[in-house]
Amino acid sequence: MALEAESSMSEAERSGTPAAPEALVESDMEAVRRLHDGYRRIRDELNKVIVGQAGVLDDLLTALFCRGHCLLVGVPGLAKTLMISTLARTLSLSFNRIQFTPDLMPADITGTEVIQEDKSTGERRFKFLRGPIFAQVILADEINRTPPKTQAALLESMQERQVTLGGVRYALDEPFFVLATQNPIEQEGTYPLPEAQLDRFMFETLVDYPEEEEEMKIVKLTTSALRTEVQPVLGAGEILGLQEIVRRVPISDHVIRYALKLVRLTRVGKGDVPEFVRQSVAWGAGPRASQYLVLGGKARAVLSGRYYVSCDDIRAVAFPVLRHRIITNFNAEAEGVTSDRIIERLIAEIPRVDAEVVHDGRLAEVLRSENPR
Repeated sequence: MALEAESSMSEAERSGTPAAPEALVESDMEAVRRLHDGYRRIRDELNKVIVGQAGVLDDLLTALFCRGHCLLVGVPGLAKTLMISTLARTLSLSFNRIQFTPDLMPADITGTEVIQEDKSTGERRFKFLRGPIFAQVILADEINRTPPKTQAALLESMQERQVTLGGVRYALDEPFFVLATQNPIEQEGTYPLPEAQLDRFMFETLVDYPEEEEEMKIVKLTTSALRTEVQPVLGAGEILGLQEIVRRVPISDHVIRYALKLVRLTRVGKGDVPEFVRQSVAWGAGPRASQYLVLGGKARAVLSGRYYVSCDDIRAVAFPVLRHRIITNFNAEAEGVTSDRIIERLIAEIPRVDAEVVHDGRLAEVLRSENPR
């Protein structure tokens, strides 16, 4: 466990005797409860600054606790940047914003080497100057405004949590979380993200206009002299421990198969896919989609205070996981069929199997079998 128990050490721990499996499982359950409590406190702090956008905030926190990255798509003025910077403050994490522009170079993101002279010896040597990617929360603002060469500078950082320059690898601080924004309406001078880079994002989340009452509250808050400060809720060490807890949440085989079926039925030419998929899809989702559906389902269950994953959890994360991994064809574009519409039809057609409720005893049995001590 990455999280330390809050209570004092037991006699067995002081004597060096290994703890019983039941005690370890009980610690996991306590960590789940703490994660749920931390999630509520983070939401409370964010709601001091952000009005509405509950689904977007849920996606951000789900991706964070799954060690994933998130792409936010929405028109300007919907507080995407404010949402991300506020989240970083509530988590006591370092934060850097990178404004992507057509003239941005890869070295402007990762850093560069400069020649530095030692005045005492006269010796010259290369010194690496770290770029803005060396922070724990990165806002890649308008990521589609820079050429593919610069967009690709993020790939190694997002996947490997490191930067390589001159054959030397520089590790990034954990937790590492990339949040990119994209404007869907202004396409002049933009460079669509390649599918390989889109696949690195766990979620593509749509940021929509606020409701009328929400917009009323936004106008009141932003046109007054009131300044709201948010308080830190979790630190880096706690987040790393909670990320590990998410992966330890048990999940039934039939729920995994439900996630697999959602993904596999998007692959044209691979098995018996529905006719509407054959007519509208050029390329389906890959195995990373299945992994993120399961991880997202686990995180959603834990954030809801549950110790088990249901098919409803998989359905809840299906849209942000799959919408950027399903590539529609010309027929779909001509008829106005979007990837969201395809996901909606798949969810409606795949029979839903109610997930079994995993009680504490069953949870203990699963954790002992998956994590033998």
